[in-house]
Amino acid sequence: MNFNYNFIAIEGNIGAGKTSLATKIAVEFNARLILEQFEENTFLPKFYENPAKYAFPLELTFLAERYQQLKDQLSTQDMFKTFTVADYFIHKSLIFASRNLSGDEFTLYTRLFNIIEGVLPKPDLLVYLYLDLDNLKKNIRERGRVYEQNIQSEYLEKIQQGYLDFLRQQHKMRVLIIDTNYMDFVNLPDDYYKIIEVMTGIYEPGVHRITIR
Repeated sequence: MNFNYNFIAIEGNIGAGKTSLATKIAVEFNARLILEQFEENTFLPKFYENPAKYAFPLELTFLAERYQQLKDQLSTQDMFKTFTVADYFIHKSLIFASRNLSGDEFTLYTRLFNIIEGVLPKPDLLVYLYLDLDNLKKNIRERGRVYEQNIQSEYLEKIQQGYLDFLRQQHKMRVLIIDTNYMDFVNLPDDYYKIIEVMTGIYEPGVHRITIR
């Protein structure tokens, strides 16, 4: 199987398995791997303790870090890699900000986002890993990041809805929404290759919803 795209972004809610899938693909298919450096954001643990106080600096810091990383990585071509796979898409910044910021803060944030977003290449394929809340919370518990353990279902739900609202409007991009509730692609090779088979297909622009069992 071969991928038909030069730049693939894998997205999903907190705990959906974005990094795990992107890493497995990069290793097997000799792809350049771009992973979000979220653990370096010192505002993240503070945000989960006090969202109202730390949401704005958190989102601004994430936006700056994501922009700089993608700009640096995507501005040059790696001749030794077959394609690029990232475990995030720059628009996740706007999605999270829309759920976490107040009206005036979000207005300012959107102005900043629109200035920088246009200079970054868009992925040829955007993959969204869909998991229901129970499975997201199970994954969050199992990976054991202390600052994530008190994330509420209501927060996960509003982030999920933010993603889905955004994706439904993307008629010019190739978007795959893959329901992975009935599989374990991290531990079961057969499930992993089912996803690979889907991702290596050729798709017209628009939103394509797929359930894998």
